[in-house]
Amino acid sequence: MAAISPVPREARPYQGEHAGLVTRVLANMVDALVCGAALLMGYLGLNALRFVVNPRSFHFTEPKLLFSLVAASVLFASYTAAAWAITGRTYGCHVMGLRVVGPHGGRVRPIVAMLRAVLCVLVPIGLFLCAVGRSRRSLADLALRTAVIYDWSPRPTPEAAVLDEPGGHGAADATGKAWGQRGALDA
Repeated sequence: MAAISPVPREARPYQGEHAGLVTRVLANMVDALVCGAALLMGYLGLNALRFVVNPRSFHFTEPKLLFSLVAASVLFASYTAAAWAITGRTYGCHVMGLRVVGPHGGRVRPIVAMLRAVLCVLVPIGLFLCAVGRSRRSLADLALRTAVIYDWSPRPTPEAAVLDEPGGHGAADATGKAWGQRGALDA
């Protein structure tokens, strides 16, 4: 009896391939919504606490623009860095079937994940670099030797895939079938 693959039949040809601009932008939009919801909950929680402490003179605080931008940037960078270092994917990446991998196809190290997140927040236009070129790598990917691949598997493959060797064949899915015909970092 053959093992059941967690990868949808329609997605199997793309498993291990580099993700394109549209998929990555959609994943980032989902992540921005997650961070926006977290910021909104924090704002409402802070105001609820102020109401409990002093209900007679309560009024909603007016968020300052600079503080809001800094808080959103720090939250987004922390959220993405932690997710990339722990599982290789944020919630947006999970929804879109993406995973951020290091130079050898494994998880990115925490320091690399943090640097990548900071670079993505400070230079968001760098994402559009993945629209040009065969390797579909953003500025952050080029600078830190990372890649964003299609990966619908629930967990990264136990053994690191050899993706940066020319002709590297990636990893195998649950059925043992190899995926990822191009290396993650070959140009």
